[in-house]
Amino acid sequence: MGIRILNGGFLTTVQDMGRYGSQETGMAVSGVMDTRAAALADILVGNDENEAVLEVTMMGPIMEFTEDELIAVTGGDLGAKVDGNPLPRYEAVLIKAGQTVSFGGMYGGSRAYMAFAGGLDVPVVMGSRSTNLKAKIGGIEGRKLGAGDEIGFRSPKTWLPNMAARKLPLPELSSREHTLRVVMGPQDDCFTEEGISTFLGSAYTISNEYDRMGCRMEGPVIAHKNGGDIITDGISFGAVQVPSHGTPIVMMADHQTTGGYTKIACVISVDLPELAQCMPGHTVRFKKIGIEEAQELYCQWRDYLKRLGEKELNCPAEPASELQAVGLAAAVNEDRRYWGDHGTYRVVVNGTEFLVELKREIEQFR
Repeated sequence: MGIRILNGGFLTTVQDMGRYGSQETGMAVSGVMDTRAAALADILVGNDENEAVLEVTMMGPIMEFTEDELIAVTGGDLGAKVDGNPLPRYEAVLIKAGQTVSFGGMYGGSRAYMAFAGGLDVPVVMGSRSTNLKAKIGGIEGRKLGAGDEIGFRSPKTWLPNMAARKLPLPELSSREHTLRVVMGPQDDCFTEEGISTFLGSAYTISNEYDRMGCRMEGPVIAHKNGGDIITDGISFGAVQVPSHGTPIVMMADHQTTGGYTKIACVISVDLPELAQCMPGHTVRFKKIGIEEAQELYCQWRDYLKRLGEKELNCPAEPASELQAVGLAAAVNEDRRYWGDHGTYRVVVNGTEFLVELKREIEQFR
């Protein structure tokens, strides 16, 4: 089967990179809030980066696995555990049938992502598996997960090439002060010079009004020339709206498709994951950069993902040690007919022959 939800947590939803191509009809893109963490989780377990993951917000869920599966947990440190023991983050980990994964704290960041090798068995709606909570489509019946929900695995895996290399450095998530780079516009000409200086020179505090739709901030008022209303036009992920009250609102993953407030700038794509991990009370400053620099930073990120997925994690492995050879053979030959309780076996891995005596060591691979 897959996973059985015992407790849905505060807000746990199925998300991928979003539902593109339908904004003209009023359908929001949705998708993950932290695109960096979600992409890395998928790549760690051998998935395409657009494969659906579970997005866990703040207080996480409790789930029981009913089938063996490789997973990776990335993003914020929300106290992930397996059977009560710490679950490594940013690493491919095998979870066995009957084991329970839970999230029990907030130690850095606000959103965690769990990817499943081979993907979740969730219907594709309008080209995406993402949950749109307002439209009530996608994911599991267009809603957050709750106790009793069950989600199957499409193509579960218990082993991948280079398992030992499928881990990444942990990100730094302890800071409460953040600098977000922005490209100015498209309505920056609707603000006074003083207003622009205020926006770029002030610190803003993230308010309690922060959800998947937008992040409202508190701080110095940004002065308009003639008010904050405009003829309604399109909105993108990261757009910084400044209504007539003069304080910024950054549009997030579930943002509306159009809006009638002035947009002074847009947070660049590679900095949105940092904002996605922020909490109310954190402070934010905005730094102006050019569109060419923003594009270069985005291209560097895309190149890194391509290199990681196509080369670094899938390159030929180093010769296995004897213990690794046993693990590899046990994973490949899961049928118990190949393995007795004890005895000596000849194991050939990548052309190298090992004589393996099976005792209790094999239990850690079963």
